[in-house]
Amino acid sequence: MICPHCNKRNYPGIDSCSNCKLDLSSFDVPVAHDRVERSLMEDPVGVVKPAPAVILHASTPVSKALDIMIDQNIGALLVVDDQNKMLGIFSERDLLNNVLDDPTDYAEKPISNYMTEEPETVRTTDRLAFVLHKMDNGGYRHLPVLKDGKPIAMISVRDMLKHILHLCNTH
Repeated sequence: MICPHCNKRNYPGIDSCSNCKLDLSSFDVPVAHDRVERSLMEDPVGVVKPAPAVILHASTPVSKALDIMIDQNIGALLVVDDQNKMLGIFSERDLLNNVLDDPTDYAEKPISNYMTEEPETVRTTDRLAFVLHKMDNGGYRHLPVLKDGKPIAMISVRDMLKHILHLCNTH
């Protein structure tokens, strides 16, 4: 980066100019080149209108959870305790990796036996780029959306793709 004060060329990623010590961190901001990039950098989670979270109690049998997932065509459910505190997420991945590997009869066992505990979450105020970053780094297809610490929605890769395609297809 070239220092805007003294024109000294500095190494990329450096926080202050090696010549005049000017703070360069405020100048190292990504620039959006199109509507999609602008939306990802500026828009909060709510723009994609994620579906309300489907929330089940930890004691819900796996068979009932699977019925709900199939009936509502969703890939993940949130799991809560008696005080409605989020304990985990039960997703298609949990079904494949945890439930189907269980040699015992899993149908009537609680989903808490198979859920992913303490899942990564995002807030309604988080930017879409942050959501995509979390999804990519963690390999997640679904992230619970929290407002004031409470789960209110579930954002999915599908939601993000629909939003991006909408931006690409509208003029």
